[in-house]
Amino acid sequence: MRTKKAFGIQTVLLLLALVGALVFFSIEMGLSNFFSTLMATAHDLLLNTVFFIMAITVLSGAFGSFLAEFGVLELLNWILAPIVRLIWRMPGVSAIGALSTYISDNPAIIALSKDASFIDNFDEYQKPALANFGTAFGMGLIVTAFMMAQGFFKEAFIGNLGAVAGSIVSTRIMLRFTRKEFGIDGKIRINEKRTMKPIGREIRDGNVFQRILSSLLEGGKNGLEIGFQIVPGVLVICTLVLMMTFGPGDSGYDGSAFQGVPVLPLLGKVLYYPMKILFGFTSPDAIAFPITALGAVGAALALVPRFVSEGLVKGGDIAVFTAIGMCWSGYLSTHIAMMDSLGYRKLTSKAILSHTIGGVAAGVTAHYVYILVVFLS
Repeated sequence: MRTKKAFGIQTVLLLLALVGALVFFSIEMGLSNFFSTLMATAHDLLLNTVFFIMAITVLSGAFGSFLAEFGVLELLNWILAPIVRLIWRMPGVSAIGALSTYISDNPAIIALSKDASFIDNFDEYQKPALANFGTAFGMGLIVTAFMMAQGFFKEAFIGNLGAVAGSIVSTRIMLRFTRKEFGIDGKIRINEKRTMKPIGREIRDGNVFQRILSSLLEGGKNGLEIGFQIVPGVLVICTLVLMMTFGPGDSGYDGSAFQGVPVLPLLGKVLYYPMKILFGFTSPDAIAFPITALGAVGAALALVPRFVSEGLVKGGDIAVFTAIGMCWSGYLSTHIAMMDSLGYRKLTSKAILSHTIGGVAAGVTAHYVYILVVFLS
């Protein structure tokens, strides 16, 4: 935490912006309707979306913990390690980092980086790229399970492929930056023997049945914590985004949930044709998802049921949403802290730039793979 003087020009500007926003919404909706819609939307999101996402995080956490307890993640790590070395140009043990963030969230890579048996496998120029590599898979299991729960199985799988493509782009671009930063020229050849160093795992006490029960319950508890952590993002960010996405009801403004002033669709119309080419979005309203995913993917997920019920998105959009949601997974709100924790704060801007490009690549890949799948079927 830093200290700053009590107030300054930023305070005045922020106050003016808040007053301006309140006046803008109040003129369109009416002051009473504005506050009524604000509370009704947040309440509806809490009851019908947050608890649903929380249920998924609990089940995903339990499943991930079970896989870790019985060595399935280590087995997958061993299988994926050669692929990671070849495609991402990262040490093979990076695979366990991707798996860890996939079943939990971005900061899981930070916990691994503090483990000497893990981080010793990396050259200095590779360590900063861990933030990009891990973030690209953050909350992947939760995002995938949520989309499947909406009935989009094929689309969720395609979105995962898009996220993998985005992670490759993001990580490789970041590695180019770090190689220049550390003055490394020429082709890098990863030391195969060094990357095959095994990472041991701890197991719980008790017999097999006790370990199964403990892993499921403790994993579910961890999933519940993740579910609680996304509540502020969903209720604050998603409520505001929804109120800037949808307009009045059939009978005008009456203070009901999910009304507002459609500002984002206007922005979407300006960017519609570039987005149509890149992502194939069905509606300009779909721009709300990637914008929200920049800061909180949990909040972005909360938009999906409403978009589906309104007929604003189709299967291709869901594939793109899954890819972007996984790859970006709220990186703007976590990347600075992650880079600082890794000890490479000065490279934060390069990491964010690389990951921005990676997220776009993820969405583009998912869109065109979906088109190919539809064409072949």
